[in-house]
Amino acid sequence: MNRLITAYGLVFLLGAVPMTEAYIVIPVGILGGLNPVLTLAAGVAGNILTVLAVILFMDRFKQWLERRRRKPDAGSKRNERAGRLFRKYGVPGLALIGPLVVGSHLAAFLTVTFGGTKRATFLWVAVSIVFWSGLTSLLVHFGLDLTGRSGGSFLRKYLEGD
Repeated sequence: MNRLITAYGLVFLLGAVPMTEAYIVIPVGILGGLNPVLTLAAGVAGNILTVLAVILFMDRFKQWLERRRRKPDAGSKRNERAGRLFRKYGVPGLALIGPLVVGSHLAAFLTVTFGGTKRATFLWVAVSIVFWSGLTSLLVHFGLDLTGRSGGSFLRKYLEGD
């Protein structure tokens, strides 16, 4: 039981880490033999909570940037791509496509930076996280395994306690 809690806790934590993204971590957990629904819930919760923290602390970050008279690297390819998405599709477009292009945390940050409201940004990024995580979970659970492994659980030995 403790190992299961640790495994789901790891999915939660890795889902919370920027750039690992829930939609990447969740399929790994499912392929490892974890319950798909609990794995989806843990990964999405971790991802959404840290995106919420990014959005809530935007004001402090902007103040910090102003004190140092630096601005985010507007010339980076990721930021340019995100800016084009925002100008073309607005908050929903950047929030829905952003996690695939720049990651959900950076998509949330850039959406607010480009002028999206915190509420709309959180709503759309949360919808995006649930959508992409749910889609990858369903694909993996129902048999799309791009690794070529069939059956089995690479975590089984760990979860069963040797």
